[in-house]
Amino acid sequence: MAAGTLSCLMFTLVGLNALAAAAGLALFAVAIWVAVDGYKLYPISGVSGKDDIFAAAWIAIFTGFAFFLTCLYGIYAALKRSHGPLLLYLILMFIIFLFECASAITAATNRDYLVGNSNFVKKQMLMHYGDSSTQGQQITQTWNSVMQQVECCGADSPQDWIIYNSTLKQLYGQQYLWPQSCCKRQSTFDVLDPAGCKVGKISSMYTKGCFPYIESVLSRYTWAVSWYGFSVLMLVFLTLLIAMIYYMQLE
Repeated sequence: MAAGTLSCLMFTLVGLNALAAAAGLALFAVAIWVAVDGYKLYPISGVSGKDDIFAAAWIAIFTGFAFFLTCLYGIYAALKRSHGPLLLYLILMFIIFLFECASAITAATNRDYLVGNSNFVKKQMLMHYGDSSTQGQQITQTWNSVMQQVECCGADSPQDWIIYNSTLKQLYGQQYLWPQSCCKRQSTFDVLDPAGCKVGKISSMYTKGCFPYIESVLSRYTWAVSWYGFSVLMLVFLTLLIAMIYYMQLE
């Protein structure tokens, strides 16, 4: 191959590796954001064992930083124009590529369990809210936080607590039809109208369901880990393709 064409391949590979390194670092940062769980919704998925979105985030933390370091090495390998370093680069990139594929697919498939249908989330809420177990305490704290911050009640509506059997109903019967977190609050965070909330007065309690909020947060997590991960994989795939062509053309 002509020296000019080989140089063109080399600079193309250097440029693609620079882009892939930046994309890998961004994936690393995004995955940390998901793993930290700023919206504090992990217990809702963790209690059911459907926490693969967060497991995928931890994998993406590793792969994102690994892409960054390996792409920097790829720039060195391309400039050196030697089979040895370039072969090592290709092997490392392919291994990391497979790990990131697993991360993206895991997050994308796990999303179907948690969004699109409120019944799964509702079942966990009714089963664990108010329970004294460790899982119950985590779910109770999470739902109290969501209902107060988002000003919602139940998964679909406050009727969830009445229509279906729940741990809360077993514990309190007709004394509390729904959690007090469903009640509207004053600026001091005291219940605005305890008596009105207890009987279901619309002006005294939150009437919308919380599931749309939960769905939107989990979807953001999924988009961050899976779909951004897929876009990084496409860039890496192109980089690997150019690197293999470059490797085969080296003398």
